[in-house]
Amino acid sequence: MKLNFKTLSTFLAVAENASFRKAASQIHLSIPAVSMQIKQMEERLGVALFQRTTRKVVLTQEGEQLLISTRKAMAEIRGALAHIQQVADIQQGHLSFACVPTVAGTRLPALLMQFASDFPGITIQVREVSQPELLNAVRRREVDFGIGPEPDHMEEFECQLLFKDSYVAVVPESHHAAAKTSISMQELSKMRVLSLGASQFQGHIQATLEKEGLSLDPSYEFTHVNTVIAMIEAGLGVGILPGVAAPQSASLKVLRIVPPTMARDIAAIKIRGHSLSPAAARFVTMCEELMPPSSTNPERMALT
Repeated sequence: MKLNFKTLSTFLAVAENASFRKAASQIHLSIPAVSMQIKQMEERLGVALFQRTTRKVVLTQEGEQLLISTRKAMAEIRGALAHIQQVADIQQGHLSFACVPTVAGTRLPALLMQFASDFPGITIQVREVSQPELLNAVRRREVDFGIGPEPDHMEEFECQLLFKDSYVAVVPESHHAAAKTSISMQELSKMRVLSLGASQFQGHIQATLEKEGLSLDPSYEFTHVNTVIAMIEAGLGVGILPGVAAPQSASLKVLRIVPPTMARDIAAIKIRGHSLSPAAARFVTMCEELMPPSSTNPERMALT
């Protein structure tokens, strides 16, 4: 037995108004059209739903049972539609994304505060993870998207560029290079260099070194940016870091690396063909609008 939403709405209008005429006016149909729909329902069900007289329309026992069920069903449908509308309007919902630590610790705080203020009904879960873990979380659909360096292999992912992050050199204020605003890789190759052990980051540096016919002392690699910064402050050496993680410290000086420049593209990363929820799409848009590049970065690239 197939009864569609329109037919049940007609039945509900007749039952609640106890009148074909009032029901027809309420749902904007002609009286014959309403009568025909009710007649077809009764024929399909094999029972009468209404007792009709010249003065009134009264539900039969079967009609009363159907009215109770129809009201419950309609209430559930209205509730579901209202919830969907609230999600579409970003009034309710859940946002889950992963972010690499260098971006999470420097660019996310202000963004999350703004988003929470604009959309207080959205619950947010943030995973602060390395790029390989980020890509795995996106791949397994454990998060809506990730924010981090664009992956080297893009077959299963789609990326929306947020900003270009140039690599920088960080030296103690007492270092002889601190009087400069930039430094070359050739100069750095003659110094004790401290860097992050992240595979993609190291790969970019190694590729540049090979192209220039240079090499760096590989003795000092660290997992966390704060550790690298602490070692630089202690005088262990100079550092190469992503520009977004450049420290704001009076005891350290940040230098541009030229030539050659090195950079990574920070992007919102999702599974290819996957549509973001309204909340996730709005957050990514806010990242584009409000996530500033570091002061050492070139002018922000336009999105295509």
